[in-house]
Amino acid sequence: MLMRLVSRLALALVVALGVASLVFALIHLTPGDPVEAMLGESATSVDRAALRTALGLDAPLSAQWWRFVRALADGDLGRSLASQRAVATLIAERLPQTLVLALAAMGVALALALPLGLYSALRAGTRWDLFTSTLAVLGMALPSFVLGPLLMMVFAVQLGWLPVAGGDTPAALVLPALTLGLALAALLTRMVRAAVCEVLSEPYILAARARGLGAARVLWRHALRNAALPVLTVVGLQLGALLGGAVITEMVFGWPGLGQLTIEAIQHRDYPLVQGCVLTVSLGYVGLNLLTDLLYGCLDPRVRGL
Repeated sequence: MLMRLVSRLALALVVALGVASLVFALIHLTPGDPVEAMLGESATSVDRAALRTALGLDAPLSAQWWRFVRALADGDLGRSLASQRAVATLIAERLPQTLVLALAAMGVALALALPLGLYSALRAGTRWDLFTSTLAVLGMALPSFVLGPLLMMVFAVQLGWLPVAGGDTPAALVLPALTLGLALAALLTRMVRAAVCEVLSEPYILAARARGLGAARVLWRHALRNAALPVLTVVGLQLGALLGGAVITEMVFGWPGLGQLTIEAIQHRDYPLVQGCVLTVSLGYVGLNLLTDLLYGCLDPRVRGL
């Protein structure tokens, strides 16, 4: 288990460094100039050159990358070009909001997917199963940038129950959490149904029923524990994906999270801030993936020695 943990940690560091380097290259190769964004088009060439030198942007790209990697090794994400504040401070201010949104969305998804998926598996082949499966497919096909405005139009504009956008209050959290949670619930419903149906057809479940064990006992003591393993993996991966996948939803609803900060940094060509945001999201995703992998190994004896 220790070697498994060490190898996963080493792989996580390599992946994070690879992602950070890729983002570094892409953002420097895309059109746009942070100096022009900061000074405006009316600035003289002398002013631009002076600011470029002060920010270290006049150095070769390889030298800038090496400076970035050395700073990362020291735990320094640099300073924002636009605000001159520490990137780590800016991320620390926004990350809690994204975590709250991701956890709320996952709570919505699990609250819907677990009972719906379980009941559909127990009623496989019935009209209810067909209805739930169709609804889940439609939910997976509906993108968040369409679902979000629809929910906003109904619950904020027409009914006036919730704020349209902006703020970090519990009321402002409802619509973005529903937008992300409903789409995720559709996926998890399908996963729960498939996992439970597969376990219920296993020989040991059929043997337990043949011995006269009650349906409820077979379900709760034998079926659900084994069906939870693949679902747990998907939940861990999707929770990590929510950290970076909430960008559009945060922009639509004005939720002051990490996604909105990333978009603002891209608009201002704020290289250090973009790199810090993407690195944070990638580390979060890889970390949750690692945690899920280790937890899976603890719950399933078959993979402990792998």
